[in-house]
Amino acid sequence: MLGITQSAALVGVDAHPVQVEVNTGEAGDPRFILVGLPDTAVKESQDRVLSAMANSGFRTPATRTTINLAPGGLRKEGPAYDLPIALAILASMKKCEDAELENFLIAGELSLSGKTRPVKGTLAMAMLAKRLGKRGLIVPAESADEAALVDGVAIYPVGSLDEAVRFLNHEHIIKPLPTNQSSFFQTPPESQRIDFSEVKGQHAVRRAVEIAVSGGHNLLMIGSPGSGKSMIAKRIPTIMPQPQIDEFLEILSIQSAAGTTLSSENRYFQRPFRSPHHTISDVGLLGGGSIPGPGEISLAHNGVLFLDELPEFKRSALEVLRQPLEDGKVTISRSAGKITLPCSVMLVAAMNPCPCGYTGDSSRECRCSVPQIQRYRSKISGPLLDRIDLHIEAPSLRIEELRNTKPGESSAVMRARCEAARSIQNQRFKETQLASDRCNARMSHSQIRKHCTINKEQGDLLQQAMEQLSLSARAYDRILKVARTIADLAGSEHIETAHLLEAIQYRSLDRNLFY
Repeated sequence: MLGITQSAALVGVDAHPVQVEVNTGEAGDPRFILVGLPDTAVKESQDRVLSAMANSGFRTPATRTTINLAPGGLRKEGPAYDLPIALAILASMKKCEDAELENFLIAGELSLSGKTRPVKGTLAMAMLAKRLGKRGLIVPAESADEAALVDGVAIYPVGSLDEAVRFLNHEHIIKPLPTNQSSFFQTPPESQRIDFSEVKGQHAVRRAVEIAVSGGHNLLMIGSPGSGKSMIAKRIPTIMPQPQIDEFLEILSIQSAAGTTLSSENRYFQRPFRSPHHTISDVGLLGGGSIPGPGEISLAHNGVLFLDELPEFKRSALEVLRQPLEDGKVTISRSAGKITLPCSVMLVAAMNPCPCGYTGDSSRECRCSVPQIQRYRSKISGPLLDRIDLHIEAPSLRIEELRNTKPGESSAVMRARCEAARSIQNQRFKETQLASDRCNARMSHSQIRKHCTINKEQGDLLQQAMEQLSLSARAYDRILKVARTIADLAGSEHIETAHLLEAIQYRSLDRNLFY
C-alpha cells in the first residue's frame, strides 16, 4: 500500500517541497529501502522511526518497504524527515488518515520513545506552506514558535508521533499557535541589557558610532588595548532602530536555517550581533560547506558583524568579505548546488595601531620597530579599507575619566537621534523593495548623484582632500554618503560644508595609518 506525506528540504535559507512516498507490503525480505539522495542523518532515520513507532504502540511493517524522497535530484539532509516518514508508513498501513496528510507540510525529528525533537528551518517551511496553499504546518512544539511568525498559515505543534496521529485522525484537538504570542517578540530581560551610559569618555568614538548606525555605514576603531573598543562595539545594537517585521523575518529565516534559533538566548526581537574569533576559516565567515549554508556574515544580516583584532584574521578570510560588503549578498557555489544569501551588515572592526598596541599612546612607550608596524598594518588591504566608511581613533582613557561616576549619554537618547535620521532615509528610499537597502550606505551611484549634491566650493574642497589623502573613487562616494548621513542627523535638507568636512576627517586615517 502507498502512503504519501509532504515535507521540505532546506537549500540555503529557502525551503523546497519534498514528497515522502512509502510503499509497504512488497514481496521480498522484510527490509527498508531509502532512496532520493539522502545524507547519513536521513539514512539513519529508519532506525529512529521504527523504534519510535514501536514505543508509540504502532506495529512496524513486516514486509519489504520502499521510501522515496522526491524529487530525487535534490539532496536531503538532517533528521527533519523522521516524522513525515513515520506518518507516511502509518498511512500506508491505514493507521493514519491519509486524506488529511495532503493538507499539511510536516517536519520533525523523532526520539526512540516517539517524542518529537526540534528541527531547524521551520520559518522557511512555514513560508513554503503558505506559498503552496497548505492548511498548515505540523512541527515539533520547540520549533513551532518561529514558524508562527508567518501570517496566513496555521502552525500545529506536536509533542510526539502518537499526538500527531491522533490529531490527523480527528481524535485530538490541537489549536494553532497565535502569531502575536510568539516568544520571538519579547525583549531581553533587564539583567541582560547593556547601555552606552556605561561607556566612559570616548566622545569622538561615540559620535562616529552614531553616524555609522544612522546611515548603516561600516566602522573601524583604532586604539590601544583597554581603550573601550570592544565595549563600545557590543553596545552598538542598543542604539540601532528596532527591525521592521520584514527585516526580522529575514534575520530569523537565516538563523533558523543555521539552527541558532533553537537556543533560548536567541529568541528575542532584536538585531543580530555576531563576533567571530579571529581564527575563523573562510567558509565559517562567508558560508559554504559540502551542502552550502550561511556563514557569520549572513548570520549578521540586518545587524552588526564585529571583527575584533582585525589584523589577526587570515588575509584570505578578510579578502572574501570585499564583494559581499559591496553587494549586500553572497553567492556560494559548491558541487551540491549554488545559493545566494543576503548579508546586508554593518561591519564594525577594531584593531591596535601596532603589534604591541601603544603607538601614539601618551602613557606607554611603543616597543615595535618600523618594519613590524608596517607588516602588521599591511595585513589589511587597501580595497578592504576602502569599503569601511568611517575610521576613528580611540585614545587611551585618562584616570580622571575612569574615576568619573557620572553616567554617559544613554542608548535610548542616542537611538532616538538614529531613528530620526533613519526615518528621513526611509522616506527618501521608500520605493526601495528591501528594508535593509533603505539607508544611505546602500545608495547606488544614481542615488548619490540625486541626493548628495554639493556646490562648487565643496567640490573643490573634496578634490583637495582626495589628492592629499590619495583616496580612491570608492572613497569619494563613501565620503558623500557619510556627509549625507551627518546632514540627516542635523535635520538639514542639503549637505553643508561642515558636514562634508566632518565626513572627510573620518577618512584621514587612510594615509596616516595604512599607506
